[in-house]
Amino acid sequence: MKIYTKTGDNGTTGLFGGTRVKKYNLRIESYGTVDELNSYIGLIKDQEISNDIKASLLKIQNELFTLGAMLATPPEKETLKSGKERLNIPKIDDNSILFLENEIDVMDQELPQMTHFILPGGHQAVSFCHVARCVCRRAERLSVELNDQENINDDILKYLNRLSDYLFVLARKLTKDLLIEEVKWIPEKK
Repeated sequence: MKIYTKTGDNGTTGLFGGTRVKKYNLRIESYGTVDELNSYIGLIKDQEISNDIKASLLKIQNELFTLGAMLATPPEKETLKSGKERLNIPKIDDNSILFLENEIDVMDQELPQMTHFILPGGHQAVSFCHVARCVCRRAERLSVELNDQENINDDILKYLNRLSDYLFVLARKLTKDLLIEEVKWIPEKK
């Protein structure tokens, strides 16, 4: 597989199925932001954290590649003329979302109840979680906008929404595991 093809030199890129679009197309922005998110999750996974969390993050990274492929496939190209699915990989589905929910619930049981908003930071691993959470929210916003223009699989939106929750709870869990104090946001009185 050649790294450079020169087909994008004119500012266009190919979607799955062959359609060419401008590189600033909302579909490209959506899956490009998912790719950026995946890179930040790689940074979290590279930290000194438990192997269980690393395994969960690896699963999430694989699912984000799947989600990106789903976003890269326009609705009219999802099936071949024969009726067979063009994208022949497992899709993001209820089980993917349930995995995130279960992970959130397990982590949340160990954490103190939240009484205030929490300021990001305290440790590099925690900060990476918060950056990834923000990128995930941007990917979600872009995907919602794309869905308004042309329908995408509802599970993509649910997954991104739940993943941002997962990343927030993971930041709190790592704060606890690393013996860092959460800094609560308490607005100054006027």
